Formats: sequence, C-alpha cells, structure tokens
Amino acid sequence: MSATHSPRRTAIAVLITMLLALAGTRSHAQAALLMEEPYGFFGTVNPTGHMAVYFTRVCAETPVKLRRCGPGETGAVISRYQGIDGYDWVAMPLMPYLYSVEDPASVPERVNRESVTDMRNRYREAHLMSLGEKLDAGNLVHGGWTQLVGSAYQRRIYAFRFETTADQDDALIARMNGHENKSHFDLLYNNCADFTREVMNAYFPRKFHRSLFPDAGVTTPKQVTYKLVRYGKKHPEIHLKVFEIPQIPGYEHWRRSNNDVAEAFFTTGYAIPIALFNPYLAGGLFVDYMVRGRYPLVPKHPQRLTPENLFALTAPGREPQNALSAGTEAASAAASSFVDTEAVAPANSGFREIKETHE
Repeated sequence: MSATHSPRRTAIAVLITMLLALAGTRSHAQAALLMEEPYGFFGTVNPTGHMAVYFTRVCAETPVKLRRCGPGETGAVISRYQGIDGYDWVAMPLMPYLYSVEDPASVPERVNRESVTDMRNRYREAHLMSLGEKLDAGNLVHGGWTQLVGSAYQRRIYAFRFETTADQDDALIARMNGHENKSHFDLLYNNCADFTREVMNAYFPRKFHRSLFPDAGVTTPKQVTYKLVRYGKKHPEIHLKVFEIPQIPGYEHWRRSNNDVAEAFFTTGYAIPIALFNPYLAGGLFVDYMVRGRYPLVPKHPQRLTPENLFALTAPGREPQNALSAGTEAASAAASSFVDTEAVAPANSGFREIKETHE
C-alpha cells in the first residue's frame, strides 16, 4: 500500500517544493537607479544628465498617485521634473517612459523627430490629460511633459538594479501619497538627483548625501550612482547588477557620458574661469577629479536590454539558491517574458481607468 502511494507522495512533495521555491523567488522585488546621459544643447551646458528610480512592485494609479502593482504589471519610473503643472514628481509606467508606447512590438528600430512627436502626442492624449490640457512641451532650457515619455529616443540609460522588500516599497507608496506633491525645483539644490537621493535614503538610511568634492555640494546623478555602487560592493545581499538600455537611433544624434561637477569643469572648459577666480578651488577639483572623478561605474560590457526583453530588469532580483529553484525560475521567466510582451501589452500603460478632475 505504501509502495503504491510512494511515487504519488514523492511527486506531491516535489511540486510543493517547487511552489515554495517559486514563492520565495517571487516574494522579492527590486528597484533600479536610472542614470540617463545628457543630450543636446542643455546637455552641453549641464552635462550631468537626468536620474530616475524604477520600481517593479510600485505602479502608477495616476501619474501622481502610487499603488502596489497587480499581476502582469511591470512597475513605474518615478522622478522629479520641472514644468509639469506644478507637480514635484510624476510616476510613469516603464514601457511608455522609455518608448512612448505600450506594446514592445510597436517600438521602431529607428525614429525621426516627426515619429517621436507623433508617438508622444498619442500617448499623452490617451493617458496624461489629467496633468492638464495646456501642459508645456518644454524647450532647450526648460523641461515639459515630453520628459515623461520616450526617454530612450534621446539618450542611453544605465539601470543599476538592487533588491527591495515589500515593507520598503509599501512605506515609499505611503510616503509619496501622503505628502504634498508640489514643485520646488532648483537646478542646483533641489533637482532630480536630490529627489533620488531622498528616495535612496528611505531604502538605505544615511548612505546618500551631498558631497563638497567632487560636486561642490550639488547632487548629481553620477554621485548618487557612485554611492550605490560602493554600497553594493560591500553589501552583496542587495544583488546589485548593471544593465544598459541603448538609445533608439535617429532622433537625438549628440549624447555624452554623465559627468560630476569636477568632470564638467574640465570637459566643458569651465576650469579656466574658475582657476582665474579661485585657483585653490580649481586645484582641489582637479585633484578630486583625478582621484575619484573617474571612478568606473559601468562595467565594460553590461547586459543590453531591448524593448522585447526587459525581463532581466522587471523580474525579481534574487538569484536562485539551488538547482531546483533555478529551474523553476527559468520556467517562470520564460512564461513571464511572454506575458509581458504580448498578453498584457494593453495593460502596460500602468494607469487604471479612473476619471479624475484636474485641479
């Protein structure tokens, strides 16, 4: 009798073990710093670039209200912006934030200014009208709503993924929804990197702060990323991994690497007037640039992500602990990749169909 039921019991035990392994893998999610390269005229004047934070477990109920993600959703990108009708931060679903569309199959291999403008306008009309009908599109020196969609058409983006917990993500949602979302944007002391620094301190308390060198007290995307990379080397439990999201060619032709303040002085020619005004400050910046300013943040060959394969960024970050869980995760990854790119493509807008009155 026991011999007859032994194979069945063994099969049940294996199934339970696999489910537990899958549950253990799926109980962890992650976030990622998005360090985005500067571009265009303003990128020449201020070559520090842009910074945002992507969360797999945090979704946008509206562009200015957060919630926990549901099944099949791929999270949201949150950042501080200027020129979004007085809002301090805006949350965008990942796919539209990168490519202005909801379906990965709709991302073109090459674009031009007209096609990017058309995709942005269509997405705005469908999902962003709650931010205001007369929202400014922005210009060379002042941001607008176009910052929210199609970022990968303008610049290359590096994603520095790290693991988070449900409690941390829930606390972030409560904090962001519970505080007044009103802009006090300042390029030097209340910019997108300052916002990211505050968010990162919620996950890693007191690890992210302004630095006199190499940034003269200004928070830059490279500085925040530098601190995360250093922290990740000392704390492997956060499973830090770097990905590259390539720029879709054709729209913006001139891009450059992210600089900190010290690098900007020596790569843009600002060092000459600074040296004339204060040679000691210029000398200190130069020394710090030589010692720390060229610290490598990105590995030589990071994994490159395409619109059809963002799973490495959107999937849970914990590495499998044994062969069984590795096999389970691989099967789950294949299934989730199919769901992300096809079955749930219409849901990738990330916004629930909620009618709100804009105030």
